[in-house]
Amino acid sequence: MAVAKARDVLVAGAQGLGLAVMGWTASIALTVLTVVSIVYIPLGIGVLALPTVLTAVRAYAEKRRELAEEWGGVQIPARYAEPPKPRPGIMGRAELTYALLRDPGTWRDLRWLCVDVLAGAGLAILAPALLVQGLLGLVVPLGLWQSTVDDGGIYWYTFLPVTGTGTALLAPLLGLVWLAVALRWAPALLQAHFSLTRSVLTPSHEELTRRVERLTETRRDAVDASAAELRRIERDLHDGAQARLVAMGMDLGTIEALLDRNPEKAKEMLAEARRSSADALAELRDLVRGIHPPVLAERGLGDAVRALALRMPIATEVTVDLSGRPEAPVESAAYFAVSELLTNAVKHAEADRIWVDLYHCEGRLFASVTDNGRGGASIGAGSGLSGVERRLGTFDGVLAVSSPAGGPTMVTMEIPCVLS
Repeated sequence: MAVAKARDVLVAGAQGLGLAVMGWTASIALTVLTVVSIVYIPLGIGVLALPTVLTAVRAYAEKRRELAEEWGGVQIPARYAEPPKPRPGIMGRAELTYALLRDPGTWRDLRWLCVDVLAGAGLAILAPALLVQGLLGLVVPLGLWQSTVDDGGIYWYTFLPVTGTGTALLAPLLGLVWLAVALRWAPALLQAHFSLTRSVLTPSHEELTRRVERLTETRRDAVDASAAELRRIERDLHDGAQARLVAMGMDLGTIEALLDRNPEKAKEMLAEARRSSADALAELRDLVRGIHPPVLAERGLGDAVRALALRMPIATEVTVDLSGRPEAPVESAAYFAVSELLTNAVKHAEADRIWVDLYHCEGRLFASVTDNGRGGASIGAGSGLSGVERRLGTFDGVLAVSSPAGGPTMVTMEIPCVLS
């Protein structure tokens, strides 16, 4: 029991020292770099540097979250807005800078850096300080005080003045007191450090409320979209294949009556019924393809989008870099979103070339559709892009549109997912 307790104190001391060093080095450096980058935004230097600095801040904060869970069993949730896909050039860098500065998670990280430099590092260093102070008291009688006293001074061990051998022998007693305090409080001080980190890095109640509202809205949109899709399927079945099958049944009844009286007419109607059955089968296949295309189920998202491109009336180039397949619902949502974007480009963009890029990076599926048309696309009420945005919102996905007047138009989708 005593050995385990001593081991816990030694581990807490080492971890506390490491956290304090990180607080007084990395936290200070990142704070200074962030402040300097923000100050130099008007000169353009900050626009170039700030995204890199803030990315480093997020990575550092994420590492500290991992240490809090690994060393202290304290889980600290992370909540950041998805930044837009960086575009080349100064304007793309400016868009990324603006998006990062609008994110509440960025300012939460910066507040934590300031707290970590002072209170965080102070709490962390107390754990090794108590241990070192206690061990120091045990070795004071070995002569640590001698040179100071010989020079006419007083060697102070904490609040104990050591002026000779007699007082030096009291130091181990005080050292044992410090060691007892370390045994009792060193792990608790480290836990207090992690609790402080969690209190600053955890998203606020308002952010969580907005998150719940967003989830509620996307769930409602998903239900509405499912209901609309069901109505579309019912309408297509009623007006298409069902009507043909009913008519074919009536024709077969007529053919049965004409077989004996007018065989020639019966043969004509049989040929018509055969054509009707082929048309009904084709409509059913189109309906199934609209629900979940067979090529998507069999070959995956990349080949399904390539098949879409082959049916486009204008030249469409597809680039795919996927090492696996997303989950079926995500794959289906991405496919139909790309299909909608391609349809919009053909109908409204007046383009003569389209590029589609599909790739997976950092736990997100990216799909971008770019055309060289007239531009001017936007997300708004009644826009087809609004429907795509709602479809993606069901999966926590986001839609970004860049479409200046005169073109080109780039629509980028991001959906959090893992590949199998």
